[in-house]
Amino acid sequence: MSNVVPSPPSTSVDNALRLLELIGQRQALRVAEAADLLGVARSTAHRLLSALRRRGFVMQDRPNGAYRPGPALVEIGLAAVSRIDIRRVARPVLEEVRELTGETVSLAVLEGASIRFVDCAEGPRSVRVGNRTGVVRPAHASAVGKAILAGLSDAEVLRRYPDEELPAATTDAALTGRTALLDELAAIRARGYALNWEESADGVCAVAVALRDTVGQPLAALGVAAPSSRMGDAEAIRAFVPAVLRGADLVHERLRTQ
Repeated sequence: MSNVVPSPPSTSVDNALRLLELIGQRQALRVAEAADLLGVARSTAHRLLSALRRRGFVMQDRPNGAYRPGPALVEIGLAAVSRIDIRRVARPVLEEVRELTGETVSLAVLEGASIRFVDCAEGPRSVRVGNRTGVVRPAHASAVGKAILAGLSDAEVLRRYPDEELPAATTDAALTGRTALLDELAAIRARGYALNWEESADGVCAVAVALRDTVGQPLAALGVAAPSSRMGDAEAIRAFVPAVLRGADLVHERLRTQ
């Protein structure tokens, strides 16, 4: 008599979890592909994907398009990975960029439509931007936030900002409309870095770049902040872009060896 216990039939939960694995691996999955890979009817695959989309685990760039990782999936990854691994990996890089620039260097992660500073290497100057670890700011009004948002698709940005009017920020320099934000994010993608001139706080300016995981998803952002009174104009803070880009490259190298 055989001792082999037959595998139980797949449940909807099993299939939904398998779909999340497949989308994470492939970064794009169509209904027909999902049905074939799961061995279920297309109607079943469509029902499962629609349920995942309603919960934000997957998203579509356009109607009837491929399904891609959604914001809920990204946020789970941030909660499980970024706050622990990215801090440990990035800490020596924060210190190195601080030595290069002489200014305060921060690490931040995205939380919905806000960013939270999770680590900081404070600059040595007597007049400097202080340690902001634990501080929460509107993502659209900070260099680190805009850098991460620019790493997301427009569809995911729209999900986070369902209204044209953006959440209130602390200064009048911050963007107020979603259309203007989408335009700025496109410009950030083109030039490779984000800029903030007194948008998150009076007297503070910053540049930042996104830090990405091994499949290209934005995990966090690395930024250099300085008193705008000392910088004088936006060109002065832009002078720190090479140091920030170097820092991002170093973090990515360290992530690949983990």
